[in-house]
Amino acid sequence: MTVRAASSVLVGRHRELVTLHDALSRAGRGEPATVLVGGEAGVGKTRLLEDFAAGATGAGARVLVGQCLELGESGLPFAPFAAALRAVLRADGPEVFAGYEAEFARLLPELGRTPTASTTSGAGPLTDAPRGYLFDLVAELFQRLADARPLLLVIEDLHWADRSTRDLIGFLVRAARPGRLLLVCTYRTDELQRGHPLRPFLAELDRARGVERVELGRLDRDGTGAILADLLGGEPSPRAVDDIHDRTQGNPFFIEELAAAGDPLGCVALPETLRDLLLARVDRLPESAQRVLRIAAAGGTRFAHDLLAEVAGMPEAELEDALRAAVAAQLVVADPDGDYEFRHALVREAVHDELLPGEHARLHARFAAAIEAQPHLVVAGRAPAEIAHHWYAAHDHPRALVAARVAACAAADRYAYAEQRRLLERALELWELVPDAADLLGMDHLALLEETLDAAVTAGDFSRAITLTRAGLAEVDADSAPLRAARLFDQRGRLMALLGKSDGRRELDEAYRLASASPRGVERVRLLADIATHLVKIDREKAAQVAAEATVDAEAIGEELILLPTRIALLCHQEWQEHGLDELDRAEAVARAAGDTSALVLAKVFQSDVLCELGRYAESAEAAEAGLAEARRVGISRSTGAYLLSNRAEALIALGRWDEAETVCAEAARIDLSGVTGLHWLQLGAGLRLARAHPTADELVARALAFLGRPYLWPNHRLPLHELGIEAALAADDTTEAVRAARVAVADQSLPQLPREGWPVLSAVARTAARTGDRELAAAVAALAADLPARHPAPRAHRAQVGALLAADDEALPAWRAAVLAWRADGQPYPLGRALLALAEAAAAAGERDEVSAAVTEVVEIARRLGATPLAETATTLARRVGLRGAGPGAAGPDLLTSREREVLRLVAEGHSNSRIAEQLFISPKTASVHVSRIIAKLDVTNRGEAAALAHRLGLLAEPAVTA
Repeated sequence: MTVRAASSVLVGRHRELVTLHDALSRAGRGEPATVLVGGEAGVGKTRLLEDFAAGATGAGARVLVGQCLELGESGLPFAPFAAALRAVLRADGPEVFAGYEAEFARLLPELGRTPTASTTSGAGPLTDAPRGYLFDLVAELFQRLADARPLLLVIEDLHWADRSTRDLIGFLVRAARPGRLLLVCTYRTDELQRGHPLRPFLAELDRARGVERVELGRLDRDGTGAILADLLGGEPSPRAVDDIHDRTQGNPFFIEELAAAGDPLGCVALPETLRDLLLARVDRLPESAQRVLRIAAAGGTRFAHDLLAEVAGMPEAELEDALRAAVAAQLVVADPDGDYEFRHALVREAVHDELLPGEHARLHARFAAAIEAQPHLVVAGRAPAEIAHHWYAAHDHPRALVAARVAACAAADRYAYAEQRRLLERALELWELVPDAADLLGMDHLALLEETLDAAVTAGDFSRAITLTRAGLAEVDADSAPLRAARLFDQRGRLMALLGKSDGRRELDEAYRLASASPRGVERVRLLADIATHLVKIDREKAAQVAAEATVDAEAIGEELILLPTRIALLCHQEWQEHGLDELDRAEAVARAAGDTSALVLAKVFQSDVLCELGRYAESAEAAEAGLAEARRVGISRSTGAYLLSNRAEALIALGRWDEAETVCAEAARIDLSGVTGLHWLQLGAGLRLARAHPTADELVARALAFLGRPYLWPNHRLPLHELGIEAALAADDTTEAVRAARVAVADQSLPQLPREGWPVLSAVARTAARTGDRELAAAVAALAADLPARHPAPRAHRAQVGALLAADDEALPAWRAAVLAWRADGQPYPLGRALLALAEAAAAAGERDEVSAAVTEVVEIARRLGATPLAETATTLARRVGLRGAGPGAAGPDLLTSREREVLRLVAEGHSNSRIAEQLFISPKTASVHVSRIIAKLDVTNRGEAAALAHRLGLLAEPAVTA
């Protein structure tokens, strides 16, 4: 009986197939859909996906497949996407890339050789643009493909993925939403040991909308029997099924291997270990075929025929015979492109692990030498990473050193900065093992370290970058190379602030000391400009001094444009009046004329921020949107441009366009900025969701407030977090926490220097003092408010609001009327709604029922428009408490409380017990108790004390008005 090496039936996967087809249906309707398929090696992930892909193709979907390479974290960036796009190029031609062939050539180098790439206008390489630009282009391409028909993108072996591949997958899942796309990724669960980078990545994806996990388990005994029956062409004996199932625990690949390794009828004499099992059929091959498999195993799971021939050095006929034997044994399979692949990665791993140490080094060295001599033997663009991998595996340290840096440069060209950093760190690791390393690389060790530091910063690996600055400062000779030392201090100071470790002032001061003592030149000007830009948030006067010194140098050498970003930053951090915008507009014009788009985008960042501070919210939103368009055009929408997203969100919130603001915050969130750079959108988004009582509000608030635990935050970041913490505690009715957070806030030494951020904090603290009756807190607010400037509409409205919150009862109504007028002048609907609600309470206490009705009606409409559920509920409760039936002036309905209930409430407010109330009103104690219970229910309070306090505040103890 002939035993097939692989089963032709899919067993026990009906539920998983249904899940996948359901996901494809959702994707076809344009809904977000991602499925993560996990399982141990050999459990049948690829087999499941092959069956599903065949069904998807039959249903009219387009299928693209990419596989991650075993080179791992330091390997070829974006390998699975390159494979998928290569299939698109073959099927659709270069025209499918819509004029962006030069940009896509970073993934598919062969595109750089197409005539279209060289002639299309506007397709020149953007070597300084970050990878976010490339991500957008990939997403847009997938969207165009998905517009034609549903698109299924399969990424296999995610456990081997490099960080850039993971980041692009994360972008497609969380940010891009490219139309009718179903993304399916497979990974080995048994590879995810503690510390594996895929584990936190999967956890992040789990939180995204439309993401599902499918865990493939092992087969039961019946499933094992079904596979054996298919393999053997007949029913196996029960004993054989039991034996195989016990040995394999239902792993399909192991079932196939055991069936092929033992007696076809009884499946006896089975190998004892997994390694022996996987090598059993290899050992039955001719010696020449075994030798070819050992050579191929050093090349990876997939290998090209021409490359294998070059490395093997065998006559072509002998090589073909050996491959034919391996294919016949189904250890290797041929693909349509004429290349080969081990049927399962486990087979390749077992063969590779059998190599002797010397054999291992020689084979990898031969692969490296062959690819170096003939790069076309591997897929275009893969040569640098392959060469670096093989020389490193061959333990040829000098060649591995050089190859690692070449591969790092290639990774940077593909915007794969994390892989660039890892490859450069490998070069640093090898440096000590290579005596002439400096000559081989044409740089000293410090230069290599500086290059690694720059890559780490660009990749957003700030913690690693901090460590590299420490290493650089330990190595640099500040006396002979002051500018190099100054640059390291400058970078370290900025990183310390970004990570919330300190303000970085000590490092920046040292950087300035070293730079100012250096000879004039372009490098010194650039460094002084950077230092001034970083200092401006800490010490404006010192920043201006450093900038002035840089300006003198720049004018002397004719390099004034270098200072443009610094001048823009200094402009933004001055005390603003309306005419100050003219200077910022002129800086923007200079940047535009000079073609300095980075400075132009920076100008838009500050312009939108300043307009928001001035209360010109619509203009702020428009400026941010215009800046985003420029940022996207040059590929910095996910770096400098990210600040424009949070600025636009802030303006939209102020305008009451909350749904748009939610969308913008979500886009900013998906960029996942490092350190404190993403805090602005997080604080805005948390406040927005808190105001809407969104189910995720608590989680977002907690994430934002966690930043207060860092040793340092810039004051303009810290103060809004104080406000958020107080508002969150008040929303949860946790007055103890609100008072604690309020006391911390008023003790913040930066509050008196920052009116824009300080006034909202004072409003929150005053609200806490009013609710809790904390006189000490109220006095602290009053003292701070007396000296805090209020030059612009929002601060002026906050000042009026603070005055109303602290006003005595007989002054509350006119104070709240003034606050409402101030918020109307500012134009923000949400704080206006809150002020109107407070006005309604004050009017109720004063017996102004028409004013109560008008205010409540407006509050309800504002809350409905914003989706501010708590505000609407509070307004509705107030209307019920004061006996309002409808909305609008004069629409007061019957009083909420009956005349008898008012009498009872008056006695409750005087502190009488139910027995005493019964005596006073000549009723039974039981009847008095019923009245009290009804009053508590109608007023929506929890006890007699709250009922009495509310009655005093809302004027419910007065006699009802008599209508004619």
